[in-house]
Amino acid sequence: MTSFSDRFLVPPGKKLCLANHDPSSTKGFDGDKGAGRARLDVQNARLEELQETLYAQGKHRLLVVLQAMDAGGKDGTIRSVFDGVNPQGVKVACFKQPTSTELAHDFLWRIHPHAPAAGEIAIWNRSHYEDVLITRVHDLCNEARWRARYEQIAAFEAMLASEGTTIRKIFLHISKDEQKQRLQERIDNPQKRWKWSSRDLDERARWDDYQAAYEEALGATSTELAPWFVVPADRNWFRDLVVAEILVAALEGLDLRMPLGDPAIEGLQVP
Repeated sequence: MTSFSDRFLVPPGKKLCLANHDPSSTKGFDGDKGAGRARLDVQNARLEELQETLYAQGKHRLLVVLQAMDAGGKDGTIRSVFDGVNPQGVKVACFKQPTSTELAHDFLWRIHPHAPAAGEIAIWNRSHYEDVLITRVHDLCNEARWRARYEQIAAFEAMLASEGTTIRKIFLHISKDEQKQRLQERIDNPQKRWKWSSRDLDERARWDDYQAAYEEALGATSTELAPWFVVPADRNWFRDLVVAEILVAALEGLDLRMPLGDPAIEGLQVP
């Protein structure tokens, strides 16, 4: 039976065309924001319950990879979807421009230390995929080198999965018009100007190049063990709902059980 979140899955081995994915879609809720938010509340509560069990059991791991165009909503997604979870069991890694030390190593060197430990959820705000996106669009290395990274990434993720990590990779898909509005708001709203970078306009000018890079990278690296999902992200409430559904489904697929604790304390009374 196909779940709600499965409709956003990038099928392994299939080419991806982002033009076939409507970034303003609210499919399944017909634009009913109230019903969507109510469902999100239910899924947030369920995610909190599952994450608490994951942390207490200390057996399974969940890796969440978030990628998007600039202003795609990665920060907002993390705030909304993970609101209320136990922060002891969730960690966020944000991968910015590599340092000189990081550039002196292989491209996965700075990534691996941020993989989740047993009982943890790790959220990657940008990721190792920058090395087949930015490097390609800005011609930072030759094509043979960045193309080889598709296979290297797949092997890396397969290794993580074989060691017990459940992986869900999410591309927050916004339209060019929506990006324009969000970038303009960063200029117009004093509370958001800290997010503005002069590079934003330079990157926006490369929109088509990035779309092509994303299409190929997601299509080449969506696997059974580490699938990609293209999530419509023009509507924040629907974006958050879909991401929550994806993660709840992933955790419900694990053998999560709250530890029974020490049976010797049965009936013990604290003086």
